[in-house]
Amino acid sequence: MPEDRQFYLAQLKERLQYYREMGIDSLSVKASLNTGLAATPVKEASFRPGPASSSIVSVKRSSLFESSASHQRSGESLENIRNDLGDCRRCKLCSGRTNIVFGSGTSQTPLVFVGEGPGADEDAQGLPFVGAAGQLLTKIIEAIQLTRDQVYICNIVKCRPPGNRTPEEDEIAACSPFLFRQIDSIRPKIICCLGAVATQTLLGTKTPVGKLRGRFHDYLGIQVMPTWHPAYLLRNPAAKRDVWDDVKRIRALLDELG
Repeated sequence: MPEDRQFYLAQLKERLQYYREMGIDSLSVKASLNTGLAATPVKEASFRPGPASSSIVSVKRSSLFESSASHQRSGESLENIRNDLGDCRRCKLCSGRTNIVFGSGTSQTPLVFVGEGPGADEDAQGLPFVGAAGQLLTKIIEAIQLTRDQVYICNIVKCRPPGNRTPEEDEIAACSPFLFRQIDSIRPKIICCLGAVATQTLLGTKTPVGKLRGRFHDYLGIQVMPTWHPAYLLRNPAAKRDVWDDVKRIRALLDELG
């Protein structure tokens, strides 16, 4: 059995065990592809550094029907998940935080952006991606003719790591179940993973983002596009071209879904 197939089977087994522990003993296969977003032309935005590749990854509509039918929304609201999170003390990040940064945007969306964790500005305001990297993310979203209130934005961990360091494995393990529940609640068609922590956590891999970006991957029937984190783009502006290619692929798939 190929290694990637073994991984997906193991991931599915873990997810089914999670549902069993939540008291869910059956899953419906009925699902909707109504995205709620109109297909609009993509315009090049100010974040784009220059001419980008015109190639677009083609994902057949039939494959999206098949994959989305494999799982229905959990029925659990984001409000209930946030209430369950409470004044979280499940890992050591709680000791240095000002605010828990749960997420922002709409649950009625086909597109979710997942980052790494809050920074100083996010910790102060209790909202994801509001600092310099967040301003760049806003431009990226606007470049594909969407607004922040038409998508959902969240992070792997909900509390700021000290000094903005990379979240540690035990912190990710404590917090990621809430992310998985957010995804189950929204059940988007596409997830855009921003950076290594989001990509590797969601896809269960140690493969670098640079080798994964540029094409869609599968997360329990959801199409996942890894790309560079906006903070990385602030340090490496030349990588904006890669992100422009990646979000064009996302926009093309949204348009195909109608």
